[in-house]
Amino acid sequence: MRIASIDIGTNTIRLLIGELLEQGTVEKLHIERVITRLGEGFSQNSGVISKQAAERTIQALCRFNEMLGDCGVKHTRAVATSVVRESSNGEEFKEMANRETGLNIEVISGDEEARLTVNGVLGSASVTTEDALIFDIGGGSTEYIHVRGNTIISLRSIALGVVHMTEQYLTDDINSEAELAHLSEYIDNIIELELTDFDIPDINSLSVIGTAGTPTTLAAIELKLDTYDPSKVNGFILSRDMIVQMLRTLRAMTAKERLSLPGLEKGREDLIVAGALTTLSTMNRFSKDSLIVCDGGLLEGVLYSLA
Repeated sequence: MRIASIDIGTNTIRLLIGELLEQGTVEKLHIERVITRLGEGFSQNSGVISKQAAERTIQALCRFNEMLGDCGVKHTRAVATSVVRESSNGEEFKEMANRETGLNIEVISGDEEARLTVNGVLGSASVTTEDALIFDIGGGSTEYIHVRGNTIISLRSIALGVVHMTEQYLTDDINSEAELAHLSEYIDNIIELELTDFDIPDINSLSVIGTAGTPTTLAAIELKLDTYDPSKVNGFILSRDMIVQMLRTLRAMTAKERLSLPGLEKGREDLIVAGALTTLSTMNRFSKDSLIVCDGGLLEGVLYSLA
């Protein structure tokens, strides 16, 4: 039986179609993503999803729904995250999207998003330590989850989203040192405040795992991938030095010039700096010089929930 998951994020919407096998496992058949920037202008528009952003996203969702029919999908779970749950017109967007696409979209909480992300990551990554810190940097929020084995010890969804931070803090065409320092300080303060109670007994035995667009894009840039390859990105060890060097390179370029870098997908050229700073701050918070990149996350977790 064919099943599918859809993740409606602040920057990107994604589709995953899989075959549910008799033993209860899922074979991935097709994955697709479209950057629609649903959260564009959100921070400047008093927390409202704009008409243009909604139309772009609904148009892409309509195409996804056509693909579901063409592929013979029997069950679909579509979830919306940060920008829809936080916007004053999120319910209006959801009802319009349901009506025009034929989907049944759920607006999930930050805690539910974190739990589904854990399931997706643990189904995709090899974790050899007792404790792991999973983080998912999104367009509107970042989720942090401390797991021990398959058990969630702590989880937190905090308002660090690359779309919102880029619009508020990175306004120069070439990011100045002052801009980067200001944003970096803001991120450090938020992480320190929000993750105060993330007490992990032995930091040395902790694996840090990064999932979603920022870590996978940083890995793809480091690997110089002209075409994104999940098999090369998943499990890649991304070091602090790699990220620092990438930031030096990115900072010296305009957003348009960054598109010449292999591995950097169009639509992320302005967001990758805020994402890289958040990644570095997270590594600093947990005293880590490297992290494991995981290609699986929320989208896979939603699919597994159907299985």
